Amino acid sequence: MLTQLMPGISRVGVLWQPGGVPELTERIFLKEADVAARALGMRVQFFKTRGPEDFERAFSEMTKTRTSALTVLPSTMFFNERSRLVDVAAKHRLPAVHTVREFVDAGGLLAYGPDVAYAYRRVATYVDKILKGSKPADLPVEQPTKFELVINLKTAKSLGLTIPQSLLTRADQLIE
Repeated sequence: MLTQLMPGISRVGVLWQPGGVPELTERIFLKEADVAARALGMRVQFFKTRGPEDFERAFSEMTKTRTSALTVLPSTMFFNERSRLVDVAAKHRLPAVHTVREFVDAGGLLAYGPDVAYAYRRVATYVDKILKGSKPADLPVEQPTKFELVINLKTAKSLGLTIPQSLLTRADQLIE
């Protein structure tokens, strides 16, 4: 999506919190981010933040290294500090892609990820089956199948970005 939004982009930052997700998941996220960037001809740089006090330092480093855009890996701390994180990204004029819509609701540019409300409804189905006697070990593990794309047009405008029609038509919600 970043290549559609910013043709010619070559340097993308990845903001992550060590221990923000289980270690195996963290390694997979970091490796996949690098693999995806290379496949698209981009260079990826990882910016570690242990807490909100590291946001300004990380974004200053991104500015110094001429990072063009940012993706934020999932983390409870980032979610809890989303307003602050979105504000620092705006201050540094750095387009950021998130995994959940709450960041976009707080003023972030774009979110693409599993539809959390739908996932919770699926969890309710599992709880119902368990309460009716099914053994949890007998129930299949499900991967997310419903994803949502949310774009904040006001943020795009403030960053001087024009959202291409290819993204506008795919968006589940546009925030104006």
